[in-house]
Amino acid sequence: MSSSANGGSWDEQLRSVRERMAAPGVALPADLRGRSGVQFLEAIGSGQLPSPPIGHTLDIWPIEWENGRTVFQGLPATAHYNPLGSVHGGWIATMLDSAVGCAIHSMLPAGKGYTTLELKVNYVRPVTTATGALRAEGKVIHAGGQVATAEGRLYDTSGKLYAHATTTCLIFSLPSQSG
Repeated sequence: MSSSANGGSWDEQLRSVRERMAAPGVALPADLRGRSGVQFLEAIGSGQLPSPPIGHTLDIWPIEWENGRTVFQGLPATAHYNPLGSVHGGWIATMLDSAVGCAIHSMLPAGKGYTTLELKVNYVRPVTTATGALRAEGKVIHAGGQVATAEGRLYDTSGKLYAHATTTCLIFSLPSQSG
């Protein structure tokens, strides 16, 4: 289920997500094993499970999630700048990797996990603090038993494209509680 099923501005959606999300932390393996991917994302977004610390560090937040699609929002800051005076490509890649990876995760049944095998990012224009809020939307292209692929786009409030990406992820069974 999407976190913003009834719409709203980007600021309103972000405020709502931040209010619901719990303090940063790492979910327990049992929390992951016992939920489908979309249930796991919903538990993080609703505050039942801790929010990933990287989101707090980089100011990147899950805004929408449903089967096969996720959206993350971030606000570029001077703390994300490289020596050349623009946002580091790693921040942009992290936004896109989060969106495409979680889109794949949203398709997985309970007991399955994933890891990124490959991430390809195309940067099409620079990002600065003047750019304002950005969203990375990830959509699954293919989800098989062992391999999944997804694509993502990073855009601003007017829909202007800043970067796009593709990923290939490995799907695997999560270790049992005793293993």
